[in-house]
Amino acid sequence: MPAFAGVGGALALALASAAQAAPTIDEAQARAFVARQEAAWNARDLPGYFALFTPDAVFVDQTRDVKRGGMIVYGKSTLAQARAQAGKFLAGATSAERGVVEKVEIAAGGREAVVTGAKTTTVASKGRARKVCAETRQTLVLAGGALKSRGQTDTIVRCPK
Repeated sequence: MPAFAGVGGALALALASAAQAAPTIDEAQARAFVARQEAAWNARDLPGYFALFTPDAVFVDQTRDVKRGGMIVYGKSTLAQARAQAGKFLAGATSAERGVVEKVEIAAGGREAVVTGAKTTTVASKGRARKVCAETRQTLVLAGGALKSRGQTDTIVRCPK
C-alpha cells in the first residue's frame, strides 16, 4: 500500500508540474500578435490575416446608440463570412489600419487574454479617401500551441480631430 500511495503522489506531482509548465500568454506576446494582425491586413495578406483566428471566431461591427443607450450592431460574421466580405471589400478598395493597444488583461491561468484598443482605418475607393475610427476588443487564446483570436468587436466611434 505505501508503494501505491507513492506512485499516486508522484503522479499528482507530475500533473501539477505539467500544469505549471503549460504555455501561457503574456502582455508582450499579445501586443506582438496584434501587430502581426495589422501587418497582415495592411499587406492585403488575407490568408495570413485570417489564419490568426480560431475556426469559431466571431466578428462584430457596431456603434453606440447615443439617444437610447446600448449598441447598434451593424453586422456579425463567422470566420468564413468575414473572409469573404474582406475579399470583396479589398477587391474594390484599399485599406490601411493603424492601431494602438490600450490594455491587455491576462485571465487567471494565463491561457486567455482580452486586448482592447483603438484603430484608425483609411479607406480609399473610387478616388476618394475616408477615415473610420473604432474601439476594438478581442479575446486571444492558446490553441494548438499558437496564439489565436476568437474574433473581434469593432465599435465605430467619431475620429479624433
